Amino acid sequence: MSNLESIVQQRKAVRVYDPNFTIPKEEIANLLSLASRAPSANNLQPWRVIVIQNKELQKELRAIGNNQAQIEESSAVIAILGDIEAHKNVERIFNQNVEEGYVSQEIANLSIERTLSYYPTMPLETRKQSSAYDAGAFAMQFMLLAKERGYDTVTMGGFDKVKFAKRFELPENVFPITLIALGKALAPAFGTSRLPIESFTTFYE
Repeated sequence: MSNLESIVQQRKAVRVYDPNFTIPKEEIANLLSLASRAPSANNLQPWRVIVIQNKELQKELRAIGNNQAQIEESSAVIAILGDIEAHKNVERIFNQNVEEGYVSQEIANLSIERTLSYYPTMPLETRKQSSAYDAGAFAMQFMLLAKERGYDTVTMGGFDKVKFAKRFELPENVFPITLIALGKALAPAFGTSRLPIESFTTFYE
C-alpha cells in the first residue's frame, strides 16, 4: 500500500481534540501553501481562508457553530471561503505564470482576455457553485496533508453562515463554505462504512 493510500484510509472525522496541543502558525501556513496546489477552473484559485487560533475567538465561534466542542478545543479552525469574483485576479495569476516560465506572454494575454470576457457574464449562482467546488478540492488536499503530518481534522458545514460572514466582515463577493477543525485527537474517531462502487459508478466499456 502506498503512503497516500494509507493516509486516505487513516484520515477520519475527529471531534475530540487535545485543547493543550498547539500547531505553530508557520506549520499551518506551509500546509495551506501546499494545499493551494489543488486544481481550480482556469487556475483562478477562488478559495479564501481565515485561520482562527485565538482561543477567545474560537469560543465565540463555537456559539456560531451550533456549540460544536471541536471548534473551541482544536488547535485552530480553518474557515474555507469562496470568492465569486476570483476572475478579477486573472491578470496577476497569468502574469505570474509568465514570470515563472510556465507560459508565454501571448498565451497569458489570451487567457486573460477570455476569462475577463466570459466570467462576468456567468450567472452568480454558477460562479458560486464553481468557487465552492474548487474550494472543496483545496479543503480535501489540506486535510490529507495535515494527516500526513500527524494532525487530525473534521469538516463542519453546520454553522450559521450569515452570522459568520457578519462577524468576520466578509465582503459581498466572499462567502463561507466550511470550517475545518485542526489539531491532535484526544479520542479516536468513529469508523464509518463506505458503499461499494457499484452503487455509485457506471462503466461504459
